[in-house]
Amino acid sequence: MLVNGKHYNTIWIDENDPGTIHTIDQRKLPFKFEIIQLKSFDDAYNAIKNMVVRGAPLIGVTAAYGMYLAIYKYNCKEHIDFYIQSISNKLKSARPTAVNLEFAVNKVVEKLKSETKIGKKVKVALQTANNLKNKEVENSKKIGLNGLTLMKEISKKKNGKTINILTHCNAGWLACIDYGTATAPIYLAHDKGIKVHVWVDETRPRNQGARLTAWELNQHKVPCTLITDNTGGLLMQKGLVDIVIVGSDRILINGDVANKIGTYLKALAAKDNGIPFYAALPSTSIDWNISDGVKEIPIEERSENEVKYMEGIGKYGFDNFLITDKNIKIKNYGFDITPSRLVTGLITERGICEANKKGIEKLFPEYF
Repeated sequence: MLVNGKHYNTIWIDENDPGTIHTIDQRKLPFKFEIIQLKSFDDAYNAIKNMVVRGAPLIGVTAAYGMYLAIYKYNCKEHIDFYIQSISNKLKSARPTAVNLEFAVNKVVEKLKSETKIGKKVKVALQTANNLKNKEVENSKKIGLNGLTLMKEISKKKNGKTINILTHCNAGWLACIDYGTATAPIYLAHDKGIKVHVWVDETRPRNQGARLTAWELNQHKVPCTLITDNTGGLLMQKGLVDIVIVGSDRILINGDVANKIGTYLKALAAKDNGIPFYAALPSTSIDWNISDGVKEIPIEERSENEVKYMEGIGKYGFDNFLITDKNIKIKNYGFDITPSRLVTGLITERGICEANKKGIEKLFPEYF
């Protein structure tokens, strides 16, 4: 996507230094557009853990590059195979809810098994990471094209009047290397002259909507309005929302959607008001192994400081501001589970399907 008129992916390898990976520091946006360098496995791990990078597809690709950096700079006494297993386990622990992380790490480990020499392992790791990156970009573009059919249908029903879309968190190009998942149909519709407007949830406590989605949409000149997380239900009651599109960190084969905390409440409100609710995701976000979201998906619990403090620009620049009693007890879940019964459909790179096993199997029969 474009930033000040220049095209960027959210992660890329340095053309002149194979030991350096570049990525955008999402913690600084929208106040500062800063590119940082990942030069080691620990850099990649910390970037994922501390949300320098975030969004399921980008987390997975960053992990793949982290595996590559670990092998590229391997110089320890531990046997290489034990080393690979150790670092892969550590990476998987960085953000446990996003299934893309485990998928990408396992893909690199699987590819490395056929090579015995370090030099070959380095080449295979880099090639695998690059392939995963390119595949995620391709997936997002296809998701956009498939979701565009929904935009066209709604535009036709409204006789060309503006389509009002509500989204939650950030499932844009920042989270997905390019295009995005939930935002991809929006960008493509806008570029084709279809009138769109996006209600952007602020997405507490880290404000990914306020800080990332709104910034992205403005960069692409897509009309949007920032709202508090609790406003969506009222907008739906007033007939000001035509469709809800969210991303996903993990989809189960029964259609349950794990996404940023607050998604479930949006789905309930959409169901109550007869508004279609879609999750947009690549197949790398589908968990083929479990079938009960509430019982089996690990829900990440994050630091209480994310709730206790709010980041922003103050008198002396970027700062954290205490917004509650510093001694108050806090529980900070990062994700919730939206049951498939509340999901109108899933927008994937292979098409749109019902949020259930039958629908998913129709698009991805090779996994069943």
